[in-house]
Amino acid sequence: MPSKSIQRLLVANRAEIAIRVFRAASELKITTVAVYSFEDRYSLHRDKAVEAYQIGPDEDPLKPYLDIEEILRIARNQKIDAIHPSYGFLSENMAFARRCPKEGIIFIGPAPEIMEQLGNKIAAKELALKVNVPIIKGASNLKNTEEALVAADDIGFPMILKAASGGGGRGMRMVRSKDELKKSFSEAANEAAKAFGDPTVFLEK
Repeated sequence: MPSKSIQRLLVANRAEIAIRVFRAASELKITTVAVYSFEDRYSLHRDKAVEAYQIGPDEDPLKPYLDIEEILRIARNQKIDAIHPSYGFLSENMAFARRCPKEGIIFIGPAPEIMEQLGNKIAAKELALKVNVPIIKGASNLKNTEEALVAADDIGFPMILKAASGGGGRGMRMVRSKDELKKSFSEAANEAAKAFGDPTVFLEK
């Protein structure tokens, strides 16, 4: 991580999540910079930052917040010292965490090595098993609805369908029956792909 003070902070997130970071940064006398998609052009977080810049094309509401190159382009152009991803989106993206220091920008978050171990929930559960930490019964590496239905017979309802990457409740569904699981599997995977760039989901009792 570069050894420099933070004068200009970009928050690579949206809505109330970004506003919380802006509030803390303002108390520290740090200039705040927002990014927003076209659909978020009237969002409150745009007005709560000192500066704000649109990212991505006009027709996509959430994908721009996952666009590493676009966010870093704005950071370079606006001479940003640090980027705070908050949670969700790029907060657990190892590639982004590695790129920021290479661009001379501080990444405010866990080191990429820690993310590799804990950022992906499936990988974190596998690590827990290796060190004999008890975990909740579940099933991972589910490629499709059919595999999920087979796993459900072993786990037992009710259960939660979760996104392997990211957080904030995106890609998460409570399922109480096979019918609900059939309906929710593709929905959760699609939501996870849009929010985190990773459609991987798993089941947990």
